[in-house]
Amino acid sequence: MALGNATVPASSGHLDAGAPDMGKPQFATLHETHSSDSSSQDSELSLLDNDANPASVSPYLPKKRSCCGITTVQTPNTTRFARNIHSRLLAKFPFLIEMFYWALNFLSYTVTKIVAADLLSRGGNVWDLAQEHALQVLGVEHNSPFSAFFPISENEFQAWFLNGHPDLITFLNRIYSLVHIPGTVTFLSWYYFAAPTFAHFSTVRRTMTLGNFAAFFVFSLWPCMPPRLLPESYGFHDTVRQSNTESVFAGGAYVNQLAAMPSLHFTYAFVIGCTFIYHSGVLPYPFSYAKSVAPKRWAITKIVWFVVGIFYPLLVLTVIVATANHYFLDAVVAMCTVTISFCINKVWFVLLPLEDWFAWCIRVDKPTPTTGDRWSQAHGKKCLFDGHPDTDTWKSEADV
Repeated sequence: MALGNATVPASSGHLDAGAPDMGKPQFATLHETHSSDSSSQDSELSLLDNDANPASVSPYLPKKRSCCGITTVQTPNTTRFARNIHSRLLAKFPFLIEMFYWALNFLSYTVTKIVAADLLSRGGNVWDLAQEHALQVLGVEHNSPFSAFFPISENEFQAWFLNGHPDLITFLNRIYSLVHIPGTVTFLSWYYFAAPTFAHFSTVRRTMTLGNFAAFFVFSLWPCMPPRLLPESYGFHDTVRQSNTESVFAGGAYVNQLAAMPSLHFTYAFVIGCTFIYHSGVLPYPFSYAKSVAPKRWAITKIVWFVVGIFYPLLVLTVIVATANHYFLDAVVAMCTVTISFCINKVWFVLLPLEDWFAWCIRVDKPTPTTGDRWSQAHGKKCLFDGHPDTDTWKSEADV
């Protein structure tokens, strides 16, 4: 018999009359390691006689998930469903998993409008409350000790574009309407393909998602009216809608009009900008990916990545303020929520057991991410960021 990892050989004493002669002690050891996502489980089985069939041991050992570092839970192994048609479809197009995640994000955003209307309407008119919060934001910016950090008021900033640079305001209107969601989706699609490892991509995705939910929480409990909806006496103009450049991404029944604080536009832009700066290699470690810059890379290439990382968030900040959709303070709060979200982004790991059980219920096997692999194959094992595949992790890393 086997006790833990110790194997007990046959007794050297007398055997029963009917017992077969086993000769020398014989052992068969089966060691199987199964890993999926961030989980792993080792199983060792010692068999006393060779009549036992190692194949009888299930090849689909359950996963072990850590729950907040306090305890572990077992979840079903879905690799048995790998040959199902929807599993094969996901294996062919693993980015569909990311689309599913962002569909949940969008659903959560639309719910905030309903939740805010239900919770806050009980204490009065939500519209009036959102306007009161907007005036509080202006008060913090321009009538408090923090006013030194906001030397330019939002209405003066917008007036500069309206009075002397109408072509620029038209350009900014179109960026606001057409770039935010499509641009973010394009970045995520590209980075899923181009990131050196899946760990890099998943960190960015988790940070964005957590930043989303932080904003959703504020939207629900502290609605804030954007400048364009304040009374005309405050000097703001709704340039996006007045110039007929509104798109489905900037309007519609699903859009929460009282969600100025914090700015989701700047949340996404700040994450994207930080990603480019990180991979530029201009800043010292840990603010740059040490393996992402080849020793022989041209300095101009590093500068281009760094400039893009600085320029894009500043462009989005200009857009959201010049079009009177956000206050400067909205961007400051967005930077804070992104920073906190990055520091605690792995909190999403607590949902892995639910994901495992959901996959079990629909009989699907979650595909292995291909981030980094496809680029290396398409470019002869040359990484987008450093060109040294031997110095990087090229196999897809554990999810999430």
